[in-house]
Amino acid sequence: MARRPDDEYDYLFKVVLIGDSGVGKSNLLSRFTRNEFSLESKSTIGVEFATRTLQIKCRYLNVIGWY
Repeated sequence: MARRPDDEYDYLFKVVLIGDSGVGKSNLLSRFTRNEFSLESKSTIGVEFATRTLQIKCRYLNVIGWY
């Protein structure tokens, strides 16, 4: 099955991560969207977001996360 462009999806999920400073919100989203994890990450200033498109069976899910 051919991969779809990121702007074509069947479902859209918007996720907001909230929590105290230094608990790992940025690393959690980084791990989910880019499969990266850093023990030496710095505190995030302001709001950032990341996206990932998943294929589950024949459906495409677009997940947008803010932290």
